[in-house]
Amino acid sequence: MTTLDERQGDGAGGRDVPGGEAVLALAGPRDTAAVPLDDPGAALPRLTGSKAANLARAARAGLPVLPGFVIPHGGGGDSVALRRAWDDLSDGGTRPLVVRSSSPQEDTEGSSLAGRFASVLDVRGWPAFRAAVRTVLDSARLPDGSTAPMAVLVQPMLGARAGGVMFGADPVTGRSDRMLVSAVHGGPDTLVGGERTGTGYRLSARGRLLRTEQPKQQEQPGRPEQPERPGRPEAGHTPEGPPLTRSELARLVRLARRARKVFGGPQDIEFGFDTDGRLWLFQSRPITAMAARPARGARLLGPGPVAETLPARLTPLEEDLWVTPMAHGLAAALDIGGTAPRRLLRTVPVVRTVGGRAAADLRLLGAARPRHPWLALLNPAPGARQLAAAWRVGRLGTALPGLATDLVADVDRRLAGIPAPAGTPSPALVAELRWTRRVLVSLHAQEALAGALLPEPPTSRTAAGAALTALAAARARGVPDAEVIAAEPVVLALTAPSLRGRPRTPDAHVPGQGDGGTGGEAPHKAGEQDPRHAGRSPADAATRSPADAPPRSPVPGLPPREALRLRIRWVQELQVRLAREAARRTGLDVDGLALLRWTEVAAALEGGPLPADVHTRVQPSASPPLPDAFRLAEGEVVVAEHHDDHSDGDGDRGLGASRGRAVGTAWDGTGPRPPDAVLVVRALDPALAPLLPDLTGLVAQTGSPLSHLAVLAREFGLPAVVGAAHAVRRFPPGSRLSLDGATGDVRAGEAP
Repeated sequence: MTTLDERQGDGAGGRDVPGGEAVLALAGPRDTAAVPLDDPGAALPRLTGSKAANLARAARAGLPVLPGFVIPHGGGGDSVALRRAWDDLSDGGTRPLVVRSSSPQEDTEGSSLAGRFASVLDVRGWPAFRAAVRTVLDSARLPDGSTAPMAVLVQPMLGARAGGVMFGADPVTGRSDRMLVSAVHGGPDTLVGGERTGTGYRLSARGRLLRTEQPKQQEQPGRPEQPERPGRPEAGHTPEGPPLTRSELARLVRLARRARKVFGGPQDIEFGFDTDGRLWLFQSRPITAMAARPARGARLLGPGPVAETLPARLTPLEEDLWVTPMAHGLAAALDIGGTAPRRLLRTVPVVRTVGGRAAADLRLLGAARPRHPWLALLNPAPGARQLAAAWRVGRLGTALPGLATDLVADVDRRLAGIPAPAGTPSPALVAELRWTRRVLVSLHAQEALAGALLPEPPTSRTAAGAALTALAAARARGVPDAEVIAAEPVVLALTAPSLRGRPRTPDAHVPGQGDGGTGGEAPHKAGEQDPRHAGRSPADAATRSPADAPPRSPVPGLPPREALRLRIRWVQELQVRLAREAARRTGLDVDGLALLRWTEVAAALEGGPLPADVHTRVQPSASPPLPDAFRLAEGEVVVAEHHDDHSDGDGDRGLGASRGRAVGTAWDGTGPRPPDAVLVVRALDPALAPLLPDLTGLVAQTGSPLSHLAVLAREFGLPAVVGAAHAVRRFPPGSRLSLDGATGDVRAGEAP
């Protein structure tokens, strides 16, 4: 005879089985007041509800299911037949029963409705049974006033030695190669009802025990004693030790595998072991709300390498102006260095946006360690390509300083020759914006190559250090903060670009040049002109913006990489001023223009129409910061990567960014600063630069030793560690910690 499973393989999970009437016909005459679980019709969710139908399918597949019967939806009117079924199952009323809800709306793939409907345990006697059935049927009334279709499942009450819940996959991480078990002494009802905390077991797909989690709080002393009932330990018995043995865990894994085959997917299972050690399946339903799981080979992304440059959420136009040139420039640098296959660089963006936030490919940029360190020794590129890359890199090592100097000079000349945006014709405005996007590609490429190939001088200056000195000097002269950037364009090194707001100078106290030389630049002698103001009057510097009057001579003394970084920021600010003028000419406000793509802006400035939906586009809703490392699942769902999955497993170690050892008090940059403050942050935001001179140490979850603030920390001689996993959580404000900026070691408490 053809079984139900062979005929209707998808009849579980709360869906009606097609052709159910044929199954009922095969079953022959029946008493509709009570349908036995071994009856083919019991596997029809429409008739018996999802819970009973799933158990019926499991029983017919040979899984260990207790006997029982179902009062189908709309049935139970024949009290004589119902009493006969109760009498047989309860052995004349001497055996306690469990009366449970079974609705087609619960235990489905879309929703479990766990705990929504009633179940009654330890039902003894016919009157109590009738009352329990009524309780279950009454629970079918929903808050909106409707009534859910409801069947009633009746089974014997098992005196369980141990019970619990098992997930055939990890619903939190979405991993199908993991199984989770939570078990207690006694039946699973106290666990699923939240009365007790179970012992947790994390298992591999093959049943290997990966981790055991003991409950943090056992039964509370002084709690009133629960009445004895089957499914709990017997009276006077105080169980000790873990509820499950390794052999019982192995049996559970086999049960989970079999259930997965029966129902076509991992299951949420309630189980129990009786006093004789037999395993019973109490409930099986699909795992709902399964977390998204990245596809195999999904790229490892993270904000760390780019968060310092673009820390905020970006609009579509900001993405096109800043992220796209950065991605192309970094790809060019990786191609020149031969560190990534050219085909991969053409298909995988080095930098992209996720939910409007910039994220980099951590593997391509070398910001994540390989799973197997020996893989880092292998270069998959063909031999000829490796030789060509080595030849280019060798020549670049000597030529790059000159190339960087030439590029910086070209950018300075172009910036000096740009007229005020308000007087620029629209075609010229578009041409200038196109030039800025092209030159940013070159600047980013050379900046990346300079960081990788050029040795850092032991006493090198940084753009941020020069900006700190300039900011302190401007404030000492009484220049209002609103005019500081116009007077000292180098201060832009301390700010992030934004179309929607003016650059904001840091609010924190900036040490003056008399504070021990922390500004990073020697003060000018009395009467000596600052070279940054050469060629323009003080009044001109104080009243004109960087876009209107770019610096007419480079900031002196900066190494090539820092000079390139500063020009990147100046070009970005020029784009901001040009975009604001474009907004005025198109009749949009800046916020509205920021929602357009670059091609749409260029077309509008060249005489084309604005997009038809321009006035219906809205700013995206706020989104949380991206995890330090993550992969993307289907639908751009962000799935955080556990640190242990992409590191060497040393959770206390980051990357040393600035030599030195320090012990101090963790501080997050807000509130009173401890005298021995160690700043602990997620990302190295350039706006944090003014805080560095007065710190004892610096720890960041993301970033690299080549980050702007990491370089500035070395300039100040400040011990710093970057890439310290979960640092913000591990070291809350006020906690003590020690760090070693050479080894990257960060630990709670005093140094050993």
